[in-house]
Amino acid sequence: MTQAQELAHLPKLRDGTCRIVPLGGLGDVGRNMTVFELNGKLLIVDAGVLFPEEVQPGVDLILPDFDYIKHRLHDVVAIVLTHGHEDHIGAVPYLLQLNPNIPLIGTQLTLALVESKLQQHRIKPLTLQAEDGGREQLGPFNLEFIAVNHSIPDSLALAIRTDAGTILHTGDFKMDQLPLDGRITDLRAFARLGEEGVDLFMTDSTNAEVPGFTPTEKDIGPVIEQHIGQAQRRVIVASFASHVHRVQQVLDAAVKNGRKVAFVGRSMVNNMGIAAKLGYLDVPADTVIELKNVNDYADHEVVLMSTGSQGEPMAALSRMANEEHRQITIQPDDLVILASSLIPGNENAVTRVINGLMKLGANVIHKGNAKVHVSGHASEGELLYCYNIVQPKNVLPIHGETRHLIANGRIAEATGVSKENVIITGDGGVIDLHGGIAREVGEIPCEYVYVDGRSIGHVTEEDLKDRQVLGEEGFISVIAVIDRQTHTIISGPEIHSRGVAEDDGVFDAIKPKIIQTLEDAAASDKGHSKHQLQQMMRRTLGAWVARKLRRRSMIVPIVIEA
Repeated sequence: MTQAQELAHLPKLRDGTCRIVPLGGLGDVGRNMTVFELNGKLLIVDAGVLFPEEVQPGVDLILPDFDYIKHRLHDVVAIVLTHGHEDHIGAVPYLLQLNPNIPLIGTQLTLALVESKLQQHRIKPLTLQAEDGGREQLGPFNLEFIAVNHSIPDSLALAIRTDAGTILHTGDFKMDQLPLDGRITDLRAFARLGEEGVDLFMTDSTNAEVPGFTPTEKDIGPVIEQHIGQAQRRVIVASFASHVHRVQQVLDAAVKNGRKVAFVGRSMVNNMGIAAKLGYLDVPADTVIELKNVNDYADHEVVLMSTGSQGEPMAALSRMANEEHRQITIQPDDLVILASSLIPGNENAVTRVINGLMKLGANVIHKGNAKVHVSGHASEGELLYCYNIVQPKNVLPIHGETRHLIANGRIAEATGVSKENVIITGDGGVIDLHGGIAREVGEIPCEYVYVDGRSIGHVTEEDLKDRQVLGEEGFISVIAVIDRQTHTIISGPEIHSRGVAEDDGVFDAIKPKIIQTLEDAAASDKGHSKHQLQQMMRRTLGAWVARKLRRRSMIVPIVIEA
């Protein structure tokens, strides 16, 4: 069924009904994006990316599917960004390429990070800075910006008041009572909205399976300081390039231990430069040095603050582990601290990096063997508090894999929300809110959109399967030259392989069978086309390779008519 047919099956949107369509973030940890529609106008909350897994070779980024809105971008009143993480702002440049006149709304740091990204795409956006507690009327949507605590400063929740009801969207949040910047989640605003009446509560699900409460960020600083203090050689700390609080802790620990800090990785250098300029990062004088000057200092005088905590193949830490970094070579007894949690799907990549570092003699500290990171997301206990404070009529768990969404829904039910009012859906689910009632009314196609170099959306699932086959099973070509008139074989078949781990001589056993197949085709009176002859060679060779070599290699047959 085409998208037009899918949309035709949706009930007509009535006046005064708010339609909510998540285009990403429900079923994956990443590419968060939600569209709200009311009275012909659209409001977009977040536009993030998802990073590829091993089963998506060659892919740089995965975008939300914009097809649902790309012909209605003139109806978009604004894109509101809850915070500056890549999984919430990374797709903004690709969306604004379709219409650069859509206003962006976010807090100071969030806008600074996205503007830096847009500058690389030569887009100068229209922006409006949001303030904690501020209000803004955007078409039929009345927005209130609410401070929440997360692993990046300046994060927001959103209260969206409409004629259809009030929606509270938490963004990514937790309830750290001792945050490093003193900016706590504004539970008084949550309670006030609860008294007013929240018709739909859209809540962060990432840590819904984790019991208790997420530990405070203040617990991490002393642990990092201790490990840096005990290190005898260089220290390399890997973290998210936007984790300003973690970088601040590393800077403070380095100063206390008489070390200089160098930022490694373009995104780390760029983001921390922005954070320092805006006053979110306190950089002590004469502490930060350029990477090119690191060798001017003894190993025990240096801390390297690096990207690559998720095992990204092109990030700085992965290149160090693979001995491919131009400026940094891992030495025995270097200390590497992975100060981040694992994003689901990255486990194997991170394990490879750890093994590579340890093989080179480094000592590796990570969340599994030391308390060097706490999550930025609310755990079960915090979600229980929020549900009891807000007392929503309807709940839509967001931001997480399916298991996280289901766990979050069960928490809501435990606090008294009726099961029929807890909506568990995925990307493309269509929810209508009207008169205090929210119900899923259908779904739209919502595919992965792959960015591969300069190609956006042209790489298909079939292409990725072909890449996997090439990488795992190898490539075999079979070439035959036939007479154009008689279809008899003039030359071949010649068979060549790559990545099959067999000498090409092994294929001598199947060549007579391929010749026989082509001769039988020539002897028949069916007048087989060149394409049909190629498919005959493919099937004959493929069946033999599967049976004898136990492989499912990609086979490319070529028939040349002479």
